[in-house]
Amino acid sequence: MSLPKFKSFNLDVYRPGKSKLANIKNIIKLSANESALGTSPKVKKILNSKNLKIFKYPDPLSNSLKKEISKRFKCDETKLICGSGSDEVIQMICQLFLNSKDEVIIPTYSFLMYRIYSAIVGAKVVLAEEKNFKVDVNNILKKVSKNTKIVFIANPNNPTGTYLNYKELIQLRKKLRQNILLVIDDAYYEYMKNKDYKSGLEIFRSKENVFVLRTFSKIYGLASLRIGWGYGSKKIISALNRIRPPFNVNAIAQAAAVEALKDTKFIVKSVKHNLREANKLKKFLSTLNISTNPISANFLLLNFDKCKLAAKSVYKKLQSKGVILRNVEVGYKIKNKLRLTIGSTKENAAFVKAMKGLFN
Repeated sequence: MSLPKFKSFNLDVYRPGKSKLANIKNIIKLSANESALGTSPKVKKILNSKNLKIFKYPDPLSNSLKKEISKRFKCDETKLICGSGSDEVIQMICQLFLNSKDEVIIPTYSFLMYRIYSAIVGAKVVLAEEKNFKVDVNNILKKVSKNTKIVFIANPNNPTGTYLNYKELIQLRKKLRQNILLVIDDAYYEYMKNKDYKSGLEIFRSKENVFVLRTFSKIYGLASLRIGWGYGSKKIISALNRIRPPFNVNAIAQAAAVEALKDTKFIVKSVKHNLREANKLKKFLSTLNISTNPISANFLLLNFDKCKLAAKSVYKKLQSKGVILRNVEVGYKIKNKLRLTIGSTKENAAFVKAMKGLFN
């Protein structure tokens, strides 16, 4: 049987963090940067409701959610679009702007979906080297050509945990050509309490040539419901709505996201937990000569260069104890490092216990 010819892509496939291990039932999953405290009690009420009308199509424009986002973040409702995770919004941005003659600049160690969606539509992906795993503004600017159409920045960056301060972001936008779209992914911004940091939305709320991404998958704990949003000029949003799939965000996700935004106490609790646990983990890891990035998001990049054990060895041995971290050599090609998600107090204690067992 013959098939129609289909496209072939030479891409590094995105591999999610492992969630299962053979012959081990009780897994401590610290590989996917998921919410340490689960979801808000307000969200749980929605999910437990007996009045969910799943036989009805959802609001295609996510109007109630956009109103709540606008209210919560003091932004223009008409400049918002919701997607099935921020991933879908990234995909739509690439579909809208890019063709085979265009170039996209992406930091070397950054979220893989930026390069994957760019390459799928035929654009050339140009990687800008980082310095000490931090995005380097000058290196990005050096990579700009007449064909550059988009620059993607995750801030803080995944998987390195480093970030550009607000002055560096302003400098980047100022020195880029005006007709280059700067896309800033604020996926982890809620966790950021560093004084020199400001989110892309805070800085560029009124900029026509900046597009900001947000997600409900991290601190809000809605990863399984796949919901995120983007903020940009009215012209961009109008064009995106023309190519947006109908009913792309399901009704349960929309309702849950509305309640998640309302529960500010849960967010404050989550941030405090993250800072407390991250500090404890950093202190413990330093006793093993494992250094990490400064605390920024809800994960740490563990550096084993001065440790008596290599990252690969620790990764495998932890799995034998039911603890899963993220191997960043796969996909990201970062050697001798592992990414550790800040989990619940119980999960973090299990990680520490397992690590002590390896090093004793």
